Order: sequence, then C-alpha cells, then structure tokens
Amino acid sequence: MSANKVENVVSVIEDYFYGVYLGDLEKLRNAFHEQTILYGDINGTPYLKNLEEYLEGVKNRKSPKEAGEDYKMKIVNIDFFGNNAIAKLSVPIFGIQYTDYLSMTIVNGKWRIVNKLFTNDIQ
Repeated sequence: MSANKVENVVSVIEDYFYGVYLGDLEKLRNAFHEQTILYGDINGTPYLKNLEEYLEGVKNRKSPKEAGEDYKMKIVNIDFFGNNAIAKLSVPIFGIQYTDYLSMTIVNGKWRIVNKLFTNDIQ
C-alpha cells in the first residue's frame, strides 16, 4: 500500500474531524460525497439523514470548540481494500462517546466518504 494512499485517506478523515469540531461546513463538504447517507443510532434512537440534512444540523448547532470542548477525536483503525477504505473512529463530542465507521472510496480521482455508520456508547 502506498504512503500516498494512506495520507489521502487520513486527510479526508481530518477534514471530517475538524469539520465536526469547528462546525466547518466547507471541510465537511470536502470530505463527503454529495450522495452520502448517514445511518446510526443515538441512545438507541434510529438516525438517518442525507448529507444536506446532516450539514443543516451542524450549521444550526454550537460547535464542540464553541462549547469549550477539547479536541479528542482519533482514528482507531483503517482497513484498505482496492480503491476503498473503512475507518473506525473515536469521536467524543458534547459529552458523548461516538464510534463512527466511515466507508470511503475514490470518486472522480479523489477520496470521499460515501457512508457514515455510527452509534454512541451507552453506559
């Protein structure tokens, strides 16, 4: 596997992390394919949004940085297969520990997130 491939995927994940942390819609648009679907559950409640619905939610909330939270997001693992990758992420925000799985692939020559699947750890 080429170092460039890893660097490109990590760059997309960093756009995602900082987009979420800063509430930066441009970084999030850069990371996601426009047809991305986001699935998951929060405290057991199902969550399903398309990218525009997700971005609207980010736009209309205070960012974790504005809320005074420290940046603690991290990559747990990345698996590569062909021109695809699955990343497992730790995303602690708003006092909740989320686990995200991002499916990524190359679209028009650039890595993009094409699906997000997530949940939060329920104590």
